[in-house]
Amino acid sequence: MVNMDMAHASDRGARALNVTIDDGPDPVWTPRVLKVLRDNGVKAVFCMIGTSAAQHPELVRQVVAEGHRLCDHSVHHDTAMDHKATAYQHAEIVDAQRMIEQASGGVKPMYYRVPGGAFTPYSRQIAASLGMRPLGWNIDTDDYKLPGVQAIINTVERELPNGSTVLFHDGGGDRSQTVAALTDLLPRLKAQGYAFGFPLR
Repeated sequence: MVNMDMAHASDRGARALNVTIDDGPDPVWTPRVLKVLRDNGVKAVFCMIGTSAAQHPELVRQVVAEGHRLCDHSVHHDTAMDHKATAYQHAEIVDAQRMIEQASGGVKPMYYRVPGGAFTPYSRQIAASLGMRPLGWNIDTDDYKLPGVQAIINTVERELPNGSTVLFHDGGGDRSQTVAALTDLLPRLKAQGYAFGFPLR
């Protein structure tokens, strides 16, 4: 069983960031996010919804082929999961892991992130028992609210002292602001001496 404590720190040390991408894969936005990451030599963790992974296995395999890591983000992205029965939580985690692994061609998710961050001790324990480290975040870009590209950039730069793991989205709607913000942020952060890694397992 892996560590059931929440992962935040980066395997590249204190002056490093973990880019995490939630709610995909999406046929429009995931390829665009992948291109920005590829152009900047940055690897990320893609927190995938089970149903979306099952619908777009070619995207899951592309994510893996380009050196990124997979994260189980539940079957249905139910943000009220923490108020549901343990059997429901269990099924959402286990079934999504199976769906993502099947879509990827056999690569297991290394992390689990509950929708909305509503972890319970039980959900962390289930994830860890399945070999997935529970994954939190330190910087929430709020990109899903479509606040504007500059607002996303400002949030990241303001909250950098808070910790390593940054939350972006490639699913759930129009993610053009996210793509534009990443296009600006990644080279700028690299120029400032930041490395990019993966959350510690």
